Amino acid sequence: MKLLKIQLELIALVWAFVLPFTASAATKSYLSSADQKQLLSTETALWQQPLNKELPLLQLKAEQQFQQMDGFGYTLTGGSAMHLMGLTAENRNALLQELFGAQGLAVSYLRISIGASDLDPEPFSYNDLAEGQQDPELKQFSIKPDEKYLIPVLKQILAINPKIKLLGSPWSPPAWMKSNNSTIGGELLEQHFGSYALYFVKYIQAMQQQGIHLDAVTVQNEPLHPGNNPSLLMHARDQANFIKNHLGPAFKKAGLDTKIIIYDHNTDHIEYPIAVLNDKEAKPYIDGSAFHLYNGSIEELDKLKQAHPDKNIYFTEQWVGANSDFNDSLMWHIEHLIIGAPRHWARNVLQWNLSSDAKLQPHTKGGCSLCLGALTIEGQQVKRNVAYYIIAHATKVVPQGSVRIDSVSTQDIRHVAYLRPNGRYALIVQNITQESKGFNLQLKGALQPYSVQLPPRTVLSLVL
Repeated sequence: MKLLKIQLELIALVWAFVLPFTASAATKSYLSSADQKQLLSTETALWQQPLNKELPLLQLKAEQQFQQMDGFGYTLTGGSAMHLMGLTAENRNALLQELFGAQGLAVSYLRISIGASDLDPEPFSYNDLAEGQQDPELKQFSIKPDEKYLIPVLKQILAINPKIKLLGSPWSPPAWMKSNNSTIGGELLEQHFGSYALYFVKYIQAMQQQGIHLDAVTVQNEPLHPGNNPSLLMHARDQANFIKNHLGPAFKKAGLDTKIIIYDHNTDHIEYPIAVLNDKEAKPYIDGSAFHLYNGSIEELDKLKQAHPDKNIYFTEQWVGANSDFNDSLMWHIEHLIIGAPRHWARNVLQWNLSSDAKLQPHTKGGCSLCLGALTIEGQQVKRNVAYYIIAHATKVVPQGSVRIDSVSTQDIRHVAYLRPNGRYALIVQNITQESKGFNLQLKGALQPYSVQLPPRTVLSLVL
C-alpha cells in the first residue's frame, strides 16, 4: 500500500511538470507592442502557431528554482491617494477593482511613504513641532495626516485584496531630529536614534490599529540623495548603527514581525548594503536590501547576492519621465525591471508612482516635477500610461508566491519564467529587436504543440 502511494505521488509530480506543456494550450496570454497597436491584447494567433522544429528552443527548467516572489505594483503616494479619493465612490471602486481585483491587474504589492514623499503637496512628518521644540518620547505622535486620503484608499484596496503586501519608506525623520532642522537633507542626530526607532514602532502600531499591516519598512529612501524634499543623508555606518542599537531591538521589544530592509537606492553603490550587512550585530535584524535603477546596472545585484546569499533583494522604485517616449519606456522597463530584476534575485518590482494629474501634481517644492503616474486622473477621467502596462505584464501572470525557475534560450530574446502556486507556469518574454522572432517551448524534453512568434519590439506574458 505504501509503495502504491509513492508511485501515485511520483505520477502526480510528473504530470505537474509535463501536463501544461503537452495536454493544454496557454490558459492566458497578453501581448503589448512598443508602437501601442496592441496593449494587453489576448489575441492567440501569434503564439498558437504550428510546431516548427527549425526554430530555436526556449527551455524552462523547473527543477532549478530561485527566489519566491512577493509581488509587483506601484507606490501609492499621498498625491496618488488624493487623486483616487477625488473620484466618485462608483468610479473609484471600479478603478480599484481594475487595479487590485483578481479579474483585473491583480496588483500584489504597494509601497507607501512613512510621512510625506516628494509627491505630496507639502512635506510633513507624524511629529512636526514648532522650531526649537523637541519631543523625544513622541507624546505628540499622530498619523492624522494620512487619515484624509491614504488610509481610506488603503482600506478599500485591502477589502479587494487582503493579501496585498505593503512596504513603508520614510523620506525624512521629523526635522527636529536632524542636524539642520530641515525637511531637506541633513543627518539624523545620534542623540535621536532611539526616538526615531520609536517613531517607526509607533507608526507600524498605529497602522495596525487601522487594520493595515506593514509587511516591511525600508530604513531610508535614497539615503545618498539629500537634495530632495523631503530627504535625509544617512551613511552606511550610521544605518548599521541605527539598526543594531535601536531599530532592531525596538522591533523585537514591541513584538513586531515587520521586516527591516536597508539601502533603498541605486545599484551603483552596491558597497553600501554590503557594508551594512557586513556588520555582524546589525545583520540579524535585516531581511534584505532594496534598490532603484536611476544609476548603475541591474546585474550589480548579483554581487550583493554573492556576498550575502542569505539575505533578500527587492526592487522598490523606478519612475517614467513625463517627457519620455512610450515605445522606449515600455521596452526599457520590461527588459531591465520586469525581466531583469527578478533574474537578478529581486522578490518584487515596483513602479513610481500610481497616479498624478495632467499637470503632474502634486509634488513638494523641489520634488519630482516630471514623474508620470501609471494613471493620469483628471477630474473623473482616467488615462492609463506606460507604467500601467509595464506592471500588468507581470501581475496578470505571476501571482504572489510564484517561484522563479530557470529559463534558457539561444535566441536573442529576453525572458523570465515562474512556477505558480497552482502548479502551472508563467513566462514573460520580450523581443527587443526590429525583426520578428520565433521559438519553441520545451520543458523536460517535452515540446509544446505550438510555436511562438514574437513581432518586433513586443512583450508577451503567458500562463502555461
